[in-house]
Amino acid sequence: MTSKQRAYLKSLAMTMEAIFQIGKSSLTPEMTTAIDEALAARELIKLSVLRNCADDPHELAQIVAERTHSQVVQVIGKKIVLYRPGKDEKKKIELPG
Repeated sequence: MTSKQRAYLKSLAMTMEAIFQIGKSSLTPEMTTAIDEALAARELIKLSVLRNCADDPHELAQIVAERTHSQVVQVIGKKIVLYRPGKDEKKKIELPG
């Protein structure tokens, strides 16, 4: 992913609400499956790491990205943005360049 594409995805994610919250139980297999399904439906999602989660958000982002075959767009504070190109041409996000 180029820096131009990453910047475009960041701009799209700015107005999004986090659809998942990672809490004290951290990443469960059920959470990973739910994130995977959301990526298939939306391509771009935002996660929130709650205060009671002891894990580092950067490490969590890398783990989730590996397990869901997605890319980390950005991690700011306790917010994680992930992207995975979808298969549905009608809903596909058009990346610049």
